[in-house]
Amino acid sequence: MRLKHSFLVASMIVTAMPALAHTGIHPASGLGDGFAHPFGGLDHTLAMVAVGLFAAVLGGQALWAVPTTFASVMLVGGIMGFMGIHIPAVEAGIALSVVIFGAVLAAKIRCRISVAMMLTGMFAVFHGYAHGAEMPMEAAAAPYCLGFFSATILLHGAGLAIGIALSHRQTIYRWAGAGISIAGVVLSLS
Repeated sequence: MRLKHSFLVASMIVTAMPALAHTGIHPASGLGDGFAHPFGGLDHTLAMVAVGLFAAVLGGQALWAVPTTFASVMLVGGIMGFMGIHIPAVEAGIALSVVIFGAVLAAKIRCRISVAMMLTGMFAVFHGYAHGAEMPMEAAAAPYCLGFFSATILLHGAGLAIGIALSHRQTIYRWAGAGISIAGVVLSLS
């Protein structure tokens, strides 16, 4: 009961926070700003931690393949955003990623690693695009990209560490996934 209450309180806090990691919200430049960008919006942070949790649920080669796919494809999306290549519905894609990743965890869906890589890669394009579009033209692209890439790996690592540490408590994945998914719905409405 105490665990359910804790997740309910955490979900309420999460839903009361604005999503800040969206295109056009704040200026950014260099390594530090690139690193800070994924932490600036709850939607990005939740999705990236959820990718790590998802990889932990799948185990085996997914522990490195799923987060590596997300981070790599995210860089491609970042380049697209920086270059001004239009991708429709970026914010919807980011919000949907939080909802889907959360739902996958809540349902404890196990799938082939290739399917998990495809799913995470598809959503990584949206996250990367937002990061790249945030980058001002006068910013040094390489340090900024290295910053958001490093932060993403750190957040994936946090999800992996939590997932591995709590692997014996399977219901936690479901509650965390439900909370992430609900937060994604609320963030998409704000």
